[in-house]
Amino acid sequence: MRNSQLQPDLAKATLPTARHVRAVGEATPSRVRGMLARLWRARWPLFFVSPFFILFAVFAVYPILFSLWLSFHSWKGVGEMKFVEFDNFELLFRDSLFWNSMLNSVILFFIYVPIMTFLAVVLASVLNAGFLKLQGLWRALIFVPYITSMVASGYTFKLIFDSHSGIANHLLGFFGIPPIPWLNDIWWARITLGIMMIWAWLGYNTVIMLAGMQTISPELGEAARVDGASRTQIFFRITVPLLRPVIIFALTLSVIGTFQMYTEPVILTGGGPVRATETPVMQIFSNTFAAVKFGYASAMSYVYFAIIVVVTLAQLRLATRGEA
Repeated sequence: MRNSQLQPDLAKATLPTARHVRAVGEATPSRVRGMLARLWRARWPLFFVSPFFILFAVFAVYPILFSLWLSFHSWKGVGEMKFVEFDNFELLFRDSLFWNSMLNSVILFFIYVPIMTFLAVVLASVLNAGFLKLQGLWRALIFVPYITSMVASGYTFKLIFDSHSGIANHLLGFFGIPPIPWLNDIWWARITLGIMMIWAWLGYNTVIMLAGMQTISPELGEAARVDGASRTQIFFRITVPLLRPVIIFALTLSVIGTFQMYTEPVILTGGGPVRATETPVMQIFSNTFAAVKFGYASAMSYVYFAIIVVVTLAQLRLATRGEA
């Protein structure tokens, strides 16, 4: 008896009444009208900021989505597109040239990034010291290579490290050292490219390190100096640990920059010798405009992007391990 009385009451409580339906129906148009009124009041601010969003959608969002759709097709740039499902990705995982270019990027990273990062920290420490005069001049001189045209720099380094008539081998000859095949040997070509990258990006990383170093309180170094610590001990036990987040940020940028390298190897080595300095971006460019495989190049771009994201996240994970 009690259950039979509760069931109608439960139905009344759960089923919406006509009043509720009518209230919801009236509230929805009012919300729409209110939103349209707010948009109309903000029409001029929205009008003036709309060019950015329109250009961003046309030149950024649309190419990304179109390349994703294109990665599942075979297309030569003209004619009909052929849907090939995952054939481009399957072919990519068997492409030894692409994976060799990825390996080249990893090797180049370990050739120049550790040295460049260490030199950037040292130079930033010197520029941040109080005893150095004309600090603004030295900072500008160190930053000049970063704003120099990379094409001009590449041709200059190509002349300097030419195996037959380069200045580098002439200087080595004064010390009785035989000529080095800078651009004709696999490992020497990689080292030469690494030297060029250090020259080009050292100033940029130094500025980043200097900005982080100026946030460290000088009182910490003064207190350690009072306790008898040397400059070297202060540098390695106070400055470097406190600079760790900035160093991680610089290393992350270096990872992305190394995998995105294009102009430097194209001008200096052309990807040789024996594809030893060929990078993934060079492979993507070659498949897009030389082989005219737009679908395959799009699939290559997405796999390449995914690898960079995974490597960067793994690096951040390892670098921040142990922090609270």
